[in-house]
Amino acid sequence: MNNREKGVVIRRQILRDVGHHPNDLVNHIGGVFSITPQAVHNHVRRLEKEDRLRTTGKGKGKRYFLGAVRDNVITIELEDDLSEDTIWANNFRQIVEEVSDNVKEVCVYGFTEMVNNAIDHSGGDKLHIGVFKNGNNVSIFVTDNGEGIFKKITRLCNLADERQAILELSKGKLTTDPDRHTGEGIFFTSRVFDSFEIESKGLKFSHDDDLDFDFILESAMLLENAGTMVCMVIGLESDRKLRDVFDDFAAPDEYQFNKTVIPVKLAVYGNELLISRSQAKRLLTRIENFENVIFDFEGVESVGQAFADEIFRVYANQNPQIMIAPLNMTESVENMVKRAQHRN
Repeated sequence: MNNREKGVVIRRQILRDVGHHPNDLVNHIGGVFSITPQAVHNHVRRLEKEDRLRTTGKGKGKRYFLGAVRDNVITIELEDDLSEDTIWANNFRQIVEEVSDNVKEVCVYGFTEMVNNAIDHSGGDKLHIGVFKNGNNVSIFVTDNGEGIFKKITRLCNLADERQAILELSKGKLTTDPDRHTGEGIFFTSRVFDSFEIESKGLKFSHDDDLDFDFILESAMLLENAGTMVCMVIGLESDRKLRDVFDDFAAPDEYQFNKTVIPVKLAVYGNELLISRSQAKRLLTRIENFENVIFDFEGVESVGQAFADEIFRVYANQNPQIMIAPLNMTESVENMVKRAQHRN
Protein backbone atom coordinates (compact mmCIF):
# COMPACT_ATOMS: atom_id res chain seq x y z
CA MET A 1 0.00 0.00 0.00
CA ASN A 2 1.50 3.33 -1.05
CA ASN A 3 1.30 6.53 1.02
CA ARG A 4 -1.66 7.90 -0.95
CA GLU A 5 -3.70 4.74 -0.49
CA LYS A 6 -2.78 4.59 3.19
CA GLY A 7 -3.91 8.21 3.62
CA VAL A 8 -7.31 7.36 2.13
CA VAL A 9 -7.66 4.41 4.52
CA ILE A 10 -6.71 6.53 7.55
CA ARG A 11 -9.16 9.32 6.70
CA ARG A 12 -11.92 6.81 6.08
CA GLN A 13 -11.22 5.28 9.49
CA ILE A 14 -11.32 8.71 11.13
CA LEU A 15 -14.77 9.37 9.69
CA ARG A 16 -15.96 5.92 10.64
CA ASP A 17 -14.75 6.15 14.26
CA VAL A 18 -15.37 9.81 15.13
CA GLY A 19 -18.83 9.10 16.51
CA HIS A 20 -17.40 6.60 19.01
CA HIS A 21 -14.28 8.64 19.86
CA PRO A 22 -15.30 12.32 19.89
CA ASN A 23 -12.88 13.16 22.74
CA ASP A 24 -9.89 10.89 22.06
CA LEU A 25 -9.98 10.61 18.27
CA VAL A 26 -6.31 11.52 17.72
CA ASN A 27 -4.98 9.00 20.25
CA HIS A 28 -7.37 6.33 18.97
CA ILE A 29 -6.38 6.70 15.31
CA GLY A 30 -2.69 6.97 16.24
CA GLY A 31 -2.98 3.64 18.04
CA VAL A 32 -4.84 1.91 15.22
CA PHE A 33 -2.28 2.87 12.57
CA SER A 34 0.83 3.32 14.76
CA ILE A 35 1.34 6.91 13.60
CA THR A 36 2.18 10.11 15.48
CA PRO A 37 -0.41 12.61 16.77
CA GLN A 38 1.00 15.14 14.30
CA ALA A 39 0.31 12.76 11.41
CA VAL A 40 -3.28 12.29 12.63
CA HIS A 41 -3.70 16.07 12.91
CA ASN A 42 -2.61 16.45 9.27
CA HIS A 43 -5.40 14.12 8.18
CA VAL A 44 -7.88 15.88 10.47
CA ARG A 45 -7.04 19.29 8.97
CA ARG A 46 -7.57 17.93 5.46
CA LEU A 47 -10.97 16.55 6.45
CA GLU A 48 -11.86 19.89 8.07
CA LYS A 49 -11.05 21.76 4.84
CA GLU A 50 -13.38 19.41 2.96
CA ASP A 51 -16.07 19.99 5.65
CA ARG A 52 -16.11 16.26 6.35
CA LEU A 53 -14.99 16.83 9.93
CA ARG A 54 -15.57 19.62 12.45
CA THR A 55 -14.14 20.39 15.84
CA THR A 56 -15.02 22.43 18.93
CA GLY A 57 -12.92 23.47 21.91
CA LYS A 58 -9.18 23.41 22.43
CA GLY A 59 -6.59 21.24 24.10
CA LYS A 60 -8.01 18.46 26.26
CA GLY A 61 -11.51 19.84 25.73
CA LYS A 62 -11.39 19.44 21.97
CA ARG A 63 -14.22 17.39 20.47
CA TYR A 64 -14.57 15.99 16.97
CA PHE A 65 -17.72 15.31 14.99
CA LEU A 66 -18.82 14.79 11.39
CA GLY A 67 -19.09 17.81 9.09
CA ALA A 68 -21.77 18.68 6.54
CA VAL A 69 -20.15 16.61 3.77
CA ARG A 70 -20.64 12.93 4.45
CA ASP A 71 -20.58 9.84 2.28
CA ASN A 72 -20.05 6.12 2.28
CA VAL A 73 -19.77 3.58 -0.50
CA ILE A 74 -19.93 -0.18 -0.08
CA THR A 75 -20.04 -3.27 -2.27
CA ILE A 76 -21.75 -6.34 -0.85
CA GLU A 77 -22.56 -9.85 -1.98
CA LEU A 78 -26.25 -10.40 -2.69
CA GLU A 79 -27.44 -13.19 -0.42
CA ASP A 80 -30.85 -14.43 0.67
CA ASP A 81 -30.41 -13.36 4.30
CA LEU A 82 -29.57 -9.73 3.52
CA SER A 83 -31.71 -7.13 5.29
CA GLU A 84 -32.00 -3.68 3.74
CA ASP A 85 -32.71 -1.95 7.06
CA THR A 86 -29.62 -3.54 8.62
CA ILE A 87 -27.49 -2.41 5.66
CA TRP A 88 -28.78 1.15 6.20
CA ALA A 89 -28.25 1.11 9.97
CA ASN A 90 -24.73 -0.33 9.82
CA ASN A 91 -23.38 1.75 6.95
CA PHE A 92 -25.37 4.89 6.18
CA ARG A 93 -27.54 6.05 9.09
CA GLN A 94 -24.90 8.48 10.37
CA ILE A 95 -24.88 10.38 7.06
CA VAL A 96 -28.35 11.85 7.68
CA GLU A 97 -28.29 12.12 11.47
CA GLU A 98 -28.80 15.89 11.58
CA VAL A 99 -31.15 16.39 8.62
CA SER A 100 -34.84 17.20 9.11
CA ASP A 101 -37.15 14.34 10.04
CA ASN A 102 -39.11 14.48 6.77
CA VAL A 103 -35.96 14.33 4.60
CA LYS A 104 -34.54 11.53 6.74
CA GLU A 105 -37.80 9.58 6.36
CA VAL A 106 -37.70 9.98 2.57
CA CYS A 107 -34.07 8.79 2.46
CA VAL A 108 -34.74 5.71 4.58
CA TYR A 109 -37.86 4.84 2.57
CA GLY A 110 -36.20 5.17 -0.84
CA PHE A 111 -33.04 3.36 0.26
CA THR A 112 -34.84 0.38 1.77
CA GLU A 113 -37.31 0.07 -1.13
CA MET A 114 -34.62 0.11 -3.82
CA VAL A 115 -32.17 -2.13 -1.97
CA ASN A 116 -34.97 -4.60 -1.27
CA ASN A 117 -35.88 -4.59 -4.97
CA ALA A 118 -32.27 -5.40 -5.87
CA ILE A 119 -32.09 -8.20 -3.30
CA ASP A 120 -35.36 -9.82 -4.39
CA HIS A 121 -35.50 -9.13 -8.12
CA SER A 122 -32.17 -8.27 -9.74
CA GLY A 123 -30.85 -11.80 -10.18
CA GLY A 124 -27.32 -10.46 -9.65
CA ASP A 125 -24.71 -11.40 -7.07
CA LYS A 126 -23.29 -8.00 -6.14
CA LEU A 127 -24.73 -4.71 -4.95
CA HIS A 128 -22.88 -1.38 -5.04
CA ILE A 129 -24.40 1.32 -2.80
CA GLY A 130 -23.38 4.92 -2.23
CA VAL A 131 -24.98 7.65 -0.09
CA PHE A 132 -23.64 11.20 -0.36
CA LYS A 133 -24.56 14.34 1.58
CA ASN A 134 -23.27 17.86 0.98
CA GLY A 135 -24.52 21.25 2.09
CA ASN A 136 -27.47 21.12 -0.31
CA ASN A 137 -28.82 17.61 -0.76
CA VAL A 138 -28.60 13.87 -0.17
CA SER A 139 -27.93 11.55 -3.11
CA ILE A 140 -28.41 7.78 -3.02
CA PHE A 141 -27.12 5.32 -5.64
CA VAL A 142 -28.04 1.63 -5.74
CA THR A 143 -26.46 -0.49 -8.48
CA ASP A 144 -26.69 -4.24 -9.09
CA ASN A 145 -25.09 -6.49 -11.69
CA GLY A 146 -28.24 -8.42 -12.57
CA GLU A 147 -30.29 -8.90 -15.72
CA GLY A 148 -31.56 -5.33 -15.83
CA ILE A 149 -34.97 -4.17 -14.60
CA PHE A 150 -36.45 -3.20 -17.98
CA LYS A 151 -35.31 -6.43 -19.65
CA LYS A 152 -36.71 -8.54 -16.82
CA ILE A 153 -40.09 -6.81 -16.77
CA THR A 154 -40.33 -7.06 -20.55
CA ARG A 155 -39.56 -10.78 -20.42
CA LEU A 156 -41.77 -11.77 -17.48
CA CYS A 157 -44.73 -9.56 -18.45
CA ASN A 158 -44.57 -10.48 -22.16
CA LEU A 159 -44.26 -6.86 -23.24
CA ALA A 160 -43.38 -5.90 -26.79
CA ASP A 161 -40.68 -3.36 -25.95
CA GLU A 162 -38.48 -2.38 -23.00
CA ARG A 163 -39.79 1.16 -23.29
CA GLN A 164 -43.23 -0.21 -22.46
CA ALA A 165 -41.72 -1.64 -19.26
CA ILE A 166 -40.74 1.92 -18.31
CA LEU A 167 -44.26 3.14 -19.06
CA GLU A 168 -45.75 0.41 -16.88
CA LEU A 169 -43.37 1.24 -14.03
CA SER A 170 -44.46 4.87 -14.19
CA LYS A 171 -48.09 3.84 -13.58
CA GLY A 172 -47.35 1.87 -10.41
CA LYS A 173 -48.66 -1.47 -9.11
CA LEU A 174 -46.31 -3.37 -11.42
CA THR A 175 -44.55 -6.37 -9.88
CA THR A 176 -43.13 -9.65 -11.17
CA ASP A 177 -43.63 -11.20 -7.71
CA PRO A 178 -47.16 -10.33 -6.52
CA ASP A 179 -47.01 -12.73 -3.55
CA ARG A 180 -44.26 -10.67 -1.90
CA HIS A 181 -44.49 -7.21 -3.47
CA THR A 182 -47.27 -4.72 -4.19
CA GLY A 183 -45.47 -2.98 -7.05
CA GLU A 184 -45.80 0.39 -5.31
CA GLY A 185 -42.19 0.91 -4.22
CA ILE A 186 -40.72 2.40 -7.41
CA PHE A 187 -43.82 4.50 -8.07
CA PHE A 188 -43.80 6.21 -4.69
CA THR A 189 -40.01 6.44 -4.44
CA SER A 190 -39.90 8.29 -7.76
CA ARG A 191 -42.32 10.87 -6.38
CA VAL A 192 -40.95 11.51 -2.90
CA PHE A 193 -37.48 12.50 -4.13
CA ASP A 194 -36.66 15.70 -6.01
CA SER A 195 -35.19 13.62 -8.81
CA PHE A 196 -35.26 9.89 -9.51
CA GLU A 197 -33.60 7.91 -12.29
CA ILE A 198 -33.41 4.25 -13.27
CA GLU A 199 -30.70 3.43 -15.78
CA SER A 200 -30.45 -0.06 -17.24
CA LYS A 201 -28.96 -1.70 -20.31
CA GLY A 202 -29.21 1.22 -22.70
CA LEU A 203 -32.33 3.00 -21.39
CA LYS A 204 -32.98 5.55 -18.67
CA PHE A 205 -36.24 6.57 -16.98
CA SER A 206 -36.16 9.98 -15.30
CA HIS A 207 -38.65 11.72 -13.01
CA ASP A 208 -37.69 15.22 -11.89
CA ASP A 209 -39.89 17.33 -9.64
CA ASP A 210 -38.71 20.50 -11.39
CA LEU A 211 -39.71 19.28 -14.85
CA ASP A 212 -43.21 19.06 -16.27
CA PHE A 213 -42.98 15.50 -17.55
CA ASP A 214 -41.11 12.21 -17.16
CA PHE A 215 -38.94 11.07 -20.00
CA ILE A 216 -37.03 8.15 -21.51
CA LEU A 217 -33.45 8.62 -22.68
CA GLU A 218 -30.76 6.52 -24.27
CA SER A 219 -28.46 5.42 -21.45
CA ALA A 220 -24.69 5.75 -21.33
CA MET A 221 -24.12 3.78 -18.14
CA LEU A 222 -20.39 3.60 -17.51
CA LEU A 223 -20.26 1.14 -14.61
CA GLU A 224 -18.87 -2.15 -15.82
CA ASN A 225 -21.26 -5.15 -15.64
CA ALA A 226 -24.04 -2.96 -14.22
CA GLY A 227 -27.54 -4.35 -14.54
CA THR A 228 -29.61 -1.57 -13.02
CA MET A 229 -28.60 1.70 -11.37
CA VAL A 230 -31.06 3.81 -9.37
CA CYS A 231 -30.20 7.39 -8.43
CA MET A 232 -32.30 9.41 -5.95
CA VAL A 233 -31.71 13.00 -4.84
CA ILE A 234 -33.54 15.16 -2.30
CA GLY A 235 -32.70 18.69 -1.11
CA LEU A 236 -31.97 19.27 2.56
CA GLU A 237 -34.52 22.11 2.57
CA SER A 238 -37.31 20.00 1.08
CA ASP A 239 -40.63 20.12 2.94
CA ARG A 240 -41.98 17.05 1.15
CA LYS A 241 -43.48 14.46 3.50
CA LEU A 242 -43.89 10.78 2.74
CA ARG A 243 -47.42 10.69 4.12
CA ASP A 244 -48.53 13.55 1.89
CA VAL A 245 -47.28 11.79 -1.23
CA PHE A 246 -49.12 8.61 -0.25
CA ASP A 247 -52.28 10.60 0.38
CA ASP A 248 -52.07 12.24 -3.07
CA PHE A 249 -52.67 8.85 -4.65
CA ALA A 250 -55.31 7.50 -2.26
CA ALA A 251 -59.01 8.24 -2.04
CA PRO A 252 -60.24 10.36 0.91
CA ASP A 253 -60.39 8.38 4.16
CA GLU A 254 -58.74 5.37 2.48
CA TYR A 255 -55.28 3.85 2.61
CA GLN A 256 -55.40 2.23 -0.82
CA PHE A 257 -53.26 3.19 -3.76
CA ASN A 258 -56.14 3.79 -6.21
CA LYS A 259 -55.01 6.75 -8.31
CA THR A 260 -52.30 7.08 -10.94
CA VAL A 261 -51.03 9.84 -13.17
CA ILE A 262 -49.82 8.48 -16.51
CA PRO A 263 -47.29 10.58 -18.45
CA VAL A 264 -48.63 10.22 -22.01
CA LYS A 265 -45.30 11.33 -23.42
CA LEU A 266 -43.75 8.03 -22.31
CA ALA A 267 -45.84 6.29 -24.97
CA VAL A 268 -43.98 8.23 -27.68
CA TYR A 269 -41.18 6.11 -29.13
CA GLY A 270 -38.64 8.18 -31.02
CA ASN A 271 -40.26 10.71 -33.34
CA GLU A 272 -43.53 8.86 -33.83
CA LEU A 273 -46.92 10.57 -33.45
CA LEU A 274 -49.64 9.33 -31.11
CA ILE A 275 -52.24 8.44 -33.69
CA SER A 276 -53.14 4.75 -33.42
CA ARG A 277 -55.38 2.62 -31.23
CA SER A 278 -52.46 0.29 -30.49
CA GLN A 279 -50.55 3.19 -28.95
CA ALA A 280 -53.58 4.06 -26.83
CA LYS A 281 -53.84 0.44 -25.69
CA ARG A 282 -50.24 0.62 -24.46
CA LEU A 283 -51.29 3.46 -22.17
CA LEU A 284 -54.42 1.61 -21.06
CA THR A 285 -52.61 -1.57 -20.00
CA ARG A 286 -53.36 -2.43 -16.33
CA ILE A 287 -55.27 0.77 -15.53
CA GLU A 288 -58.11 -1.47 -14.35
CA ASN A 289 -56.06 -1.67 -11.12
CA PHE A 290 -56.97 1.95 -10.34
CA GLU A 291 -60.20 3.82 -9.66
CA ASN A 292 -58.88 7.20 -10.80
CA VAL A 293 -56.62 7.58 -13.84
CA ILE A 294 -55.24 10.91 -15.02
CA PHE A 295 -53.59 11.10 -18.43
CA ASP A 296 -50.99 13.89 -18.31
CA PHE A 297 -50.45 15.28 -21.84
CA GLU A 298 -47.60 17.62 -20.84
CA GLY A 299 -45.09 17.68 -23.71
CA VAL A 300 -47.52 16.18 -26.23
CA GLU A 301 -48.48 18.64 -28.98
CA SER A 302 -51.14 16.60 -30.75
CA VAL A 303 -52.82 13.19 -30.93
CA GLY A 304 -54.80 11.37 -33.59
CA GLN A 305 -58.53 10.78 -33.66
CA ALA A 306 -58.20 7.00 -33.23
CA PHE A 307 -55.83 7.40 -30.29
CA ALA A 308 -58.20 9.75 -28.41
CA ASP A 309 -61.26 7.70 -29.34
CA GLU A 310 -59.79 4.48 -27.94
CA ILE A 311 -59.14 6.03 -24.53
CA PHE A 312 -61.93 8.55 -23.99
CA ARG A 313 -64.83 6.82 -25.74
CA VAL A 314 -64.22 3.08 -26.24
CA TYR A 315 -62.39 2.28 -23.02
CA ALA A 316 -64.33 4.84 -20.96
CA ASN A 317 -67.66 3.31 -22.08
CA GLN A 318 -66.46 -0.22 -21.36
CA ASN A 319 -65.16 0.69 -17.90
CA PRO A 320 -67.52 3.24 -16.33
CA GLN A 321 -66.24 2.36 -12.83
CA ILE A 322 -62.89 4.01 -13.65
CA MET A 323 -62.72 7.78 -13.60
CA ILE A 324 -60.58 8.85 -16.57
CA ALA A 325 -59.46 12.46 -16.88
CA PRO A 326 -57.02 14.36 -19.13
CA LEU A 327 -54.57 16.99 -17.88
CA ASN A 328 -52.24 19.61 -19.40
CA MET A 329 -53.66 19.46 -22.93
CA THR A 330 -52.76 21.72 -25.82
CA GLU A 331 -55.68 23.14 -27.77
CA SER A 332 -55.14 20.52 -30.47
CA VAL A 333 -55.18 17.63 -27.98
CA GLU A 334 -58.19 19.05 -26.15
CA ASN A 335 -60.16 19.24 -29.40
CA MET A 336 -59.50 15.57 -30.13
CA VAL A 337 -60.39 14.49 -26.59
CA LYS A 338 -63.63 16.49 -26.60
CA ARG A 339 -64.54 15.06 -29.96
CA ALA A 340 -64.13 11.51 -28.62
CA GLN A 341 -66.05 12.24 -25.43
CA HIS A 342 -68.95 13.89 -27.27
CA ARG A 343 -69.41 10.82 -29.44
CA ASN A 344 -70.51 8.83 -26.37
